Amino acid sequence: MQLIKEELTKAINGYLMLVLLFIVLAAFTASVFLKLIPLAVPLFLVLAILVPGFFIINPKESSVLSLFGKYVGTVKQDGFHWANPFYTKKKVSLRARNLNGEKVKVNDALGNPIIISVVVVWRVNDTAKAIFEVDDYDDYVTIQSEAAMRTLANAYPYDNFDDEQVDLTLRDGGGKVNEMLELQLTERLSRAGIQIIEARISHLAYAQEIAQAMLKRQQATAIVAARFKIVEGAVSMVEMALDQLKKQGIVNLDEDKKAAMVSNLMVVLCSDKDANPIVNAGTLYQ
Repeated sequence: MQLIKEELTKAINGYLMLVLLFIVLAAFTASVFLKLIPLAVPLFLVLAILVPGFFIINPKESSVLSLFGKYVGTVKQDGFHWANPFYTKKKVSLRARNLNGEKVKVNDALGNPIIISVVVVWRVNDTAKAIFEVDDYDDYVTIQSEAAMRTLANAYPYDNFDDEQVDLTLRDGGGKVNEMLELQLTERLSRAGIQIIEARISHLAYAQEIAQAMLKRQQATAIVAARFKIVEGAVSMVEMALDQLKKQGIVNLDEDKKAAMVSNLMVVLCSDKDANPIVNAGTLYQ
């Protein structure tokens, strides 16, 4: 089935037709006053035809004209206009609109339940498609936006905990994920003549039933990563301390003393609590 495409058309200047309307009205009034009924009747019919033809288009608006079910064209020039009174005129806003999607529970690529919502900025680009190709383009945008959001969520994991080789995740994808969302929306909404200006994820979180478990998992991962850095730094500091003692000849340490010193330094540096010093009044071996 061939899609209807927008065709721009021009309407007659409304002010010129308004002047004609006043002239006809004056003639009708005079004919009625003079009781010229054969002249008054056709003048009245002319008035009845002229009046419904006037319409106004505000900035960033358009009017889709159709005649007995056939598309005639679209008037986008703002101002005061007149067109065939038998035309059906449907106004379509060309302004940018915001769709703040509701939070929806879906499963990510790994099957984890997540809560996600999107914000879409869109506008009507083809008025003929918006009016004739879909029943209600506002509802069409809402439903297709939710469908695109679900498809995107099912295609990528929330994060890379289960697979560190994953290149793109919903949490860290950022601009790339938003680009994929815009691409899907453009493909879905082009049929309705809708242009996507911007689309992005506005809310993303684990579903309530697994949120606590995932939070503990994230905390454990962060703790392990922090401990790894602490140990790595502590080993470097111990190595540096032993090298400095050896170079400056402050003290000569045998292997047992080195082991004891390394143990004490690692405990002090890696402990999550402040160290309590103990004074040894004897020797190392007592």
